[in-house]
Amino acid sequence: MTLGEHRYALTATWEGNLGSGTSGYREYSRDVTLSVEGKPDVLASADKPFRGDRARWNPEDLLLAALSECHLLSYLHACVTVGVVVVSYRDSATGVMTEDGRSGGAFTDVLLRPEVVVAEPSMIERAEHAHAEAHRMCFIANSVNFPVRHQATVTSL
Repeated sequence: MTLGEHRYALTATWEGNLGSGTSGYREYSRDVTLSVEGKPDVLASADKPFRGDRARWNPEDLLLAALSECHLLSYLHACVTVGVVVVSYRDSATGVMTEDGRSGGAFTDVLLRPEVVVAEPSMIERAEHAHAEAHRMCFIANSVNFPVRHQATVTSL
């Protein structure tokens, strides 16, 4: 392992053998359990249009969640460094995935809509600028090949 390198591991266990394995496209479920040592399991599946279970997380949900949470955590750090006290943060993120017509596709856009409340009105401008720094620092946003845009609002108590 090199300096600054971080490694992650998980186990993905398919639970979808309904008796005949993958003998046909409709003959198996897409249910998966994602496990990381010491953490609660995540029940996952495909998205509903791809024969998945709507009640479980799907890969598209997880990617959007990773981008949203990474920006949030990077933003909190950026605010601390410029003396902004965040008292509330809520993001209503959306993403667009487009199928390519050949059984594949890709995300083409993600829009994060953070609603931030800071402790004092004098912090609003610095809090607004901190979103650009958070985007620069976000490991996940720096790892994708599509735009991750921000439409933030910042208010104060």
